[in-house]
Amino acid sequence: MVNSEYNIPLCESTCIHEDVVNRVKKNLPDDEILSEAANFFKVFGDKTRIKILSALLDSEMCVCDIACLLEMSQSAISHQLRVLKSNNLVKNRKEGKVVYYSLEDEHVKAILDQGIVHIRHKNRGE
Repeated sequence: MVNSEYNIPLCESTCIHEDVVNRVKKNLPDDEILSEAANFFKVFGDKTRIKILSALLDSEMCVCDIACLLEMSQSAISHQLRVLKSNNLVKNRKEGKVVYYSLEDEHVKAILDQGIVHIRHKNRGE
């Protein structure tokens, strides 16, 4: 059987490995968790936010210094930091009038590190 629109073969059986399908289905996170995960990863889909997170991998920074580093306006950086904060990727602390941002926790660091390692590995053809 072939899908006429895309000219690709279709599976002739509804389920070949029912035991595997049942096991995987049982272990899949529920739809609410998967939806939250999809939204979580959408935040990583912006180059500016990735740059900010990468900078924060190295050091806690204030908005002014991030703006200077990325050669962007403070308002643009503040907007992106709000998005990151609302998605629990960064946290802040206030020292006098200055607000410092850092990664929320080690999970964020691990996700970002692994993404960068994966891309570097892929680009080297390893």
